[in-house]
Amino acid sequence: MEQKTLAGYQRPDTKKTVTRRLRNEGMIPAVIYGHSEPVSISISSKEFEKKFHNVSENTIINISVDKGKKYDVLVKDYQEDMIKNRILHIDFYEIEQGKVLRTNVPVHFEGVPQGVRNGGIVEVQLHDVEIECLPKDIPESFVLDIAAMQIGDALHVSDIPVSDSVRILTPEDHDIVAITAVKVGAVETAEEAEETAEAKVAAGSAEGEGEE
Repeated sequence: MEQKTLAGYQRPDTKKTVTRRLRNEGMIPAVIYGHSEPVSISISSKEFEKKFHNVSENTIINISVDKGKKYDVLVKDYQEDMIKNRILHIDFYEIEQGKVLRTNVPVHFEGVPQGVRNGGIVEVQLHDVEIECLPKDIPESFVLDIAAMQIGDALHVSDIPVSDSVRILTPEDHDIVAITAVKVGAVETAEEAEETAEAKVAAGSAEGEGEE
């Protein structure tokens, strides 16, 4: 897996007034957790978004704090302001390059299933799977081709193509995705609900006219 670098700056003062000022200055408050005491830092919002936009959370980041000590980390968690579309805080987790770790890897799909073309629907059971491997071997994602799937077909964890350096911990018999037929009863229920809603609107209009 490709490793990316990022500059970090020591943040000895963690008061809310300081973190608020940092955000106003275009910085993101962050904490590195790992094998010793947590390290409070700040990173450039512009640099982070430029380098890590649309990058998997399993991407290893090498953070150099004050151009000194370096940390190999993964993104553990983050807080985001959805209104202003900006990251407010990041928790990083320090890793050891030669030590096996556990993490979750997303599962993506490609292709339009033949069963969908024939009127079926896609039901996704798992969006990610747990794996165990060395940090350098972490996949950004697993991709399954579902174009040939027919109604009634299902893919399981055992169908994920994986290298010998990666061990999948999620039980192999778990369904990941299935193509199912549309249930007639569900369609009828939806139609009935729509008719009921229309009847209520009509009844409400009639009552309003009667009050006049």
